[in-house]
Amino acid sequence: MTTMDILTIVIEILAGCGAFLLGFKVLSDNMEKIAGNGLRKLFNKTSDKRALNVAMGAAATAVVQSSSITTVMIIGFVNAGIMTLYQAAALIMGANIGTTITGQIAALQAFDIDLIFMLMLFVGVFMDLFSKNDRVKSTGLALAGLGLVFVGLGLMSDPMSALKESKAVTDFLAKVDNSILLLLIGIGLTAIIQSSSAVTTIVISMAGAGLVIGDGGNAPLFIILGSNIGTCVTAMISSIGTNLNAKRTSIIHLLFNVIGSLIFTVMLLIWKNFSTVTLEKWFSSPSTQIAMFHTIFNVTCTLLFLPFTKNLVKLAILLVPSKKSGEASEDVPASEVSVTYMDKRFIATPALAISQLKKETFRMADIAMESLEAAIGGFLKKDLAAAEVVQDKNERVAKIGSQVSDYLVQVSASGISLADEKLVRALHSDVGDVVRISELADNVTKYTRREVSENLVFSAVVADKIAEMHGLLCEQYKLVKRIILDKEYYLLSEADKLEEEIDEMRRALIADHIARMERGECRPENNGVFINLVSNLERIGDHINYIAHSRDAI
Repeated sequence: MTTMDILTIVIEILAGCGAFLLGFKVLSDNMEKIAGNGLRKLFNKTSDKRALNVAMGAAATAVVQSSSITTVMIIGFVNAGIMTLYQAAALIMGANIGTTITGQIAALQAFDIDLIFMLMLFVGVFMDLFSKNDRVKSTGLALAGLGLVFVGLGLMSDPMSALKESKAVTDFLAKVDNSILLLLIGIGLTAIIQSSSAVTTIVISMAGAGLVIGDGGNAPLFIILGSNIGTCVTAMISSIGTNLNAKRTSIIHLLFNVIGSLIFTVMLLIWKNFSTVTLEKWFSSPSTQIAMFHTIFNVTCTLLFLPFTKNLVKLAILLVPSKKSGEASEDVPASEVSVTYMDKRFIATPALAISQLKKETFRMADIAMESLEAAIGGFLKKDLAAAEVVQDKNERVAKIGSQVSDYLVQVSASGISLADEKLVRALHSDVGDVVRISELADNVTKYTRREVSENLVFSAVVADKIAEMHGLLCEQYKLVKRIILDKEYYLLSEADKLEEEIDEMRRALIADHIARMERGECRPENNGVFINLVSNLERIGDHINYIAHSRDAI
């Protein structure tokens, strides 16, 4: 075999690898879209039960076909304050089990079913081209991605088989028999490709083609172990700029994979015929042997580490200590030290990002309602100092609103479905309504300044009615939060009744005020302040109701 022949074969293998990686990405991206809401619901059920969290981590990763994606999402959840380190540790262990499904799929090459998967490529593209339904299109692209994975594997298989005929290639591979070198090759390749599943699949394809690495036996398994360490690079990069607990989460991921790989490295160095005796006894195909080793490794490590989850967390805290006293510990959710639900790591999974943005929008709305409460309290007590509190809270509302809007633009640009795009538009509308509520609260402080400067006096009845109207607004807001965040849509009619009651109360208060002026019981100077105040409160009710109905189009 000439050098030119070898070069041609290498190019064919690289083309097959490119097709495989593209198919893998198409499959992963579209599975995320299909399972987005399911993943959100799954992670919302995170508990302190370690076994349950392992199962959830495995399920999520099996769906999105990437432990890196799942781990990055977990880091985002910890950074945003949704889960503790203890919960995250078990989820990461599950993610490592879930990622082995890709190797198992690749090992199916050992059976004569390639044509079935390749047919999926045509069917999937057909579904994407001729369907207008986003979910059907995503399902089609996922099938096409899976088909392309097998096309790529097929493209790699034939040239790899041809390489067996080259003595130069086989001699070179035979010389690569140093266990540590093979481990480092696995780490390096995975760090570059950023997918342990891809590296594992390439090794499986080589084994299926009959290419022997080193002296055979355990040699390919060291590359698999190295790939488990290399996959931590993505999570480590993702943790840059996050809070302490998020950084500790990436360290937990690193510790789990490094310690587990070292344990198995020592085992393979001692048990030199593990592959040739044990694996060959259980599984006849070389491809299946490597895929099963990958699964056995991750399941065994999980079983070993799961009872010591708290110790693993404490070790991560020791390696990433708090700079100040009082920072998050292993049992304290990051929400108690974090002030935001937003995290750019969720953009890759739009359903999760939108779910978080709903919470962020209502955190912003909570501050706007606090601003209103401070403004009303200042008016009733003639307290000018309340204006500073209102201004501070309104600045926070404006800042969060700007961040949410920017984040929504990024989510929208990430190639989301039509249904998600409608949710994004609804959230844009909600942000505008919340900002308007804070601006109307600021108007109340202006009426307080006039009240004090012009020495206006309102009767106790008027004060009681304003307080009552504010109470109705608070009750309406609580209902709207339940409608949107908890999806208790049956409360919508009750929220509408409250909004109508607030409208009617404004009309009644203005009518009573005019009657009091006609009887000489109220000073004419009070007129502008009182009418504008109750009108502003009624407009706040309108904006709260707009939020409740912003999803009517969906």
